[in-house]
Amino acid sequence: MKPAEPNVDANARGTTLRTLPPKPSAGAKRWLTAALLLAMLWYCARETEASFRELADGIPEIGKFIAKMFPPDWDYIRIVVKPMIETVQMAILGTTFGAIFALPVSFLAAGNVTRRSFLRAPARLILNLSRTIPDLLFAALFAAVFGYGPLAGMLALAFFSFGILSKWAYEAIETIDDGPLEAMTAVGAGRLQWIQYGVLPQVTPQFVGFALYMFEINIRAAAILGIVGAGGIGIYLNRTLGMFRYDQTIVIILFTLAIVQAIDGVSSAVRRRLL
Repeated sequence: MKPAEPNVDANARGTTLRTLPPKPSAGAKRWLTAALLLAMLWYCARETEASFRELADGIPEIGKFIAKMFPPDWDYIRIVVKPMIETVQMAILGTTFGAIFALPVSFLAAGNVTRRSFLRAPARLILNLSRTIPDLLFAALFAAVFGYGPLAGMLALAFFSFGILSKWAYEAIETIDDGPLEAMTAVGAGRLQWIQYGVLPQVTPQFVGFALYMFEINIRAAAILGIVGAGGIGIYLNRTLGMFRYDQTIVIILFTLAIVQAIDGVSSAVRRRLL
């Protein structure tokens, strides 16, 4: 026998339903998010003493600083050609060694390739640690161990590239299509075959693009590693700034810009061909 329903007045039920708190609309959520973002920006600006007034007062000083760079001392370019070549060589070696070690570690860090957390967690910890240390600190450490020179800069760029490339690579691996992997597993493919024929073909073009972009970043990074004695053009950049030879500083800046533009053109063409 069906139990009798409690005798609840219809008006009371309607009143109970009407008193439920309404859900916030999408517009209200957007306004709340914007308000929280503005509050966070205001708090950060206050704590860091960022001021638009000070920025406006400093703009004329920036103009005076730039004016001191002209006319450039074009004769100085003969002195910085060799250290600029050294900077490019440091970036090439650092990016190459970083990429070589980044790819296998990225397989260990990817959740869809390495299912066991006792392997995946240490790999990600190593990657987080390598990205925590700035490239200038790497350069200072290696300069103290191996002496001042391009070797310290190359090792610093290798460790810096390793952390960044591994992060990009394992995130790319985790977004690949699982269909080919499931098909290979169904026919009994081994783990190495699974990676070689199922993962690498999908990831290689992206990884090469990442490595080329990392090479561009390393050119810029190598240009300042000389500040801590890690070789390259950075030594001359620091020297000209310390001697207030801004006409020579602008030569180094323009020379670096030309190198970066050339590398960007080549790497963009390679990325288009691969992707």
